Amino acid sequence: MKKEIIASIILILITLACGNANPTPPSIPETSVFDSSETAYGFYPSPPEISLESVFQTFKDMAIYGDFVLIQQNVDWESFISGVDGESQQRTDITNQIILARQNSLDYVFVLDPLNGLNRREFFGLPANWDPNFANPEIRAALKNYALWVARNFEPRYLALASEINTYMDAHPRDAQNFISLYNEIYALVKAEAPETQIFVTFQWDDLNNMFPQPEEGNRQRLSPNWEQVEAFEPNLDVWAISSYPYFIFPRGEDIPADYYSPLLERTSKPVAFAEGGFSTQAFAQFNHTPEDQVAYLNALHEQLGPRMVFWVNTLLNDFNIDSYAREMAGQGRNPEDAAALGNFAYIGLREFDGTPKPALEVWQSFRNPAP
Repeated sequence: MKKEIIASIILILITLACGNANPTPPSIPETSVFDSSETAYGFYPSPPEISLESVFQTFKDMAIYGDFVLIQQNVDWESFISGVDGESQQRTDITNQIILARQNSLDYVFVLDPLNGLNRREFFGLPANWDPNFANPEIRAALKNYALWVARNFEPRYLALASEINTYMDAHPRDAQNFISLYNEIYALVKAEAPETQIFVTFQWDDLNNMFPQPEEGNRQRLSPNWEQVEAFEPNLDVWAISSYPYFIFPRGEDIPADYYSPLLERTSKPVAFAEGGFSTQAFAQFNHTPEDQVAYLNALHEQLGPRMVFWVNTLLNDFNIDSYAREMAGQGRNPEDAAALGNFAYIGLREFDGTPKPALEVWQSFRNPAP
């Protein structure tokens, strides 16, 4: 997904919306939505259009249809190599997101992302002279400091140290153990200061199931999860968290197998989470999906993972207005193909970009607020 492109635009808007150049992190609330035993529901803070009004409205709407916001940012390597404390634009941007979340009574889940969302087989934003591997002491120090800064300033209940890490492990099996050792080091450091924080990484479920055969994966079988990649993080994996965009695989929502997600529950007794995902609702490029497919997708997740989910992220609340994003990207001098590629993910919202609800929104709300 073009998350880095989207994130850079969102952060500019949020900083303008807050007007805070050097914001102070808000106080930590005494209670959290995650204190409940019920599933919490959330979204990535992507406004449907590129405007300050759209940012403010998105946070207000997320508070109506969700309980938390997903804060997923890449590592500011040069800032965090200098230490846990400091000032940088990324630190400001993250703090402003938390301020907007708290102003709208939203909680938050953090995902720290050292990898490139366009290609998770590589790092994102590394200084030119840094060796791109998890054995690099500079990479290890920066990610440790980033995690400690987040833990100390925001005390998140849920903190992921990488996103869709199995895709990197597939491409770089020799470096996989280096990341696992770094994960365990950070786990111990954060737990020493914040024992209640639930620490994990996320796994790309469709890839974990070998639905996108890659040359480096050998003779792995479809619908046969690579459990060894998940279990390599045990016993320090507090939550088994996955992402999934099954419309790249299944022509219709009804085609999702009745046991596509449920093996997760059979493999672990720990809490599970759906860290991001969605199902497209209209024809675009090679896709020809409908709103009914999205309803079937939500029902499949709910029926198969149900109450074991501690949180569930539908990546978008609202679809993107592609024209609005394309104009902004053109103004930034970005490749026009980037705007076109957004169409692959532009229609996974539970509402159209103008706020018109899709049938799936009522289903989502029925899960959040079940009838007595």
